[in-house]
Amino acid sequence: MMDSFTFPGLTTRVVFGAGTMARVEEEVRRLGHDKVMVLSTPHQRGDAERLAASLGGLTAGIFAGAAMHTPVEVTEEAVDAFRTSGASAVVSLGGGSTTGLGKAIAVRTGADQVVIPTTYAGSEMTDILGETAAGEKTTRRSPDIRPETVIYDVDLTLSLPVGLTVTSAMNAIAHAMETFYAPDRNPVIVLMCRDAMVAFRDGIPRLIGDPRDRAARTQALYAAWCCSTALGYVSMALHHKLAHVFGGSFDTPHAETHAILLPYTTAFNEAAVPDLLAPITEAFGGGSA
Repeated sequence: MMDSFTFPGLTTRVVFGAGTMARVEEEVRRLGHDKVMVLSTPHQRGDAERLAASLGGLTAGIFAGAAMHTPVEVTEEAVDAFRTSGASAVVSLGGGSTTGLGKAIAVRTGADQVVIPTTYAGSEMTDILGETAAGEKTTRRSPDIRPETVIYDVDLTLSLPVGLTVTSAMNAIAHAMETFYAPDRNPVIVLMCRDAMVAFRDGIPRLIGDPRDRAARTQALYAAWCCSTALGYVSMALHHKLAHVFGGSFDTPHAETHAILLPYTTAFNEAAVPDLLAPITEAFGGGSA
């Protein structure tokens, strides 16, 4: 038990389940908007176009240029497109790159955000924005960065390749790992991260065997939500700082960078706080985290 803590409460609305992308229009209108810009990476442009078509007259435009580590030059282009379109909100469909672009637009324009994650990366529940300029990645936090609504649709993860499923899950586990020893942790998010470890432990091996196992996908996406929520309410330490340095300086892929670093950063920190990292050992077994 913690003798003292501060928990600010959860401010982002979460819609979770299978088929929930059908509720995008409802959620946009709930926020009071009648024109949105749909965001994606070039790879997911087709998905963005289908979403935009389903929204009909709500769609003011599509920007399918999101890139890893949120380069400021891409953001500037997207902000110009957003302002020209007449939209007042963004709908971000994809992983961390698209979510990051939506945040960058929002903090510059005041736009509301509806985020639809398609990976387990976990930035959608946070007030953190990492941006890259001239080979350097910097981060900042602000209430204006945190999305208003996140729609988790299990169906959108059914086609996630096994390799990306595993590395993306490791990315999320990194959020939990650093939550367990964060100086500003609280019992709510620690319990969420404990639950996430068990859900990943049970779900990921099944997904390696059958990537379209809907029950396992539900477990994994639930775990990702738990870890993302934790990331948004505590300060991150060595692991995330290293990931940002590598990503910003060498343009390394985000999820894979987290996956490679995780065993080493966990072992380094476990030497100092083995008791705080015990939930990882309890979930996965073994003599140490």
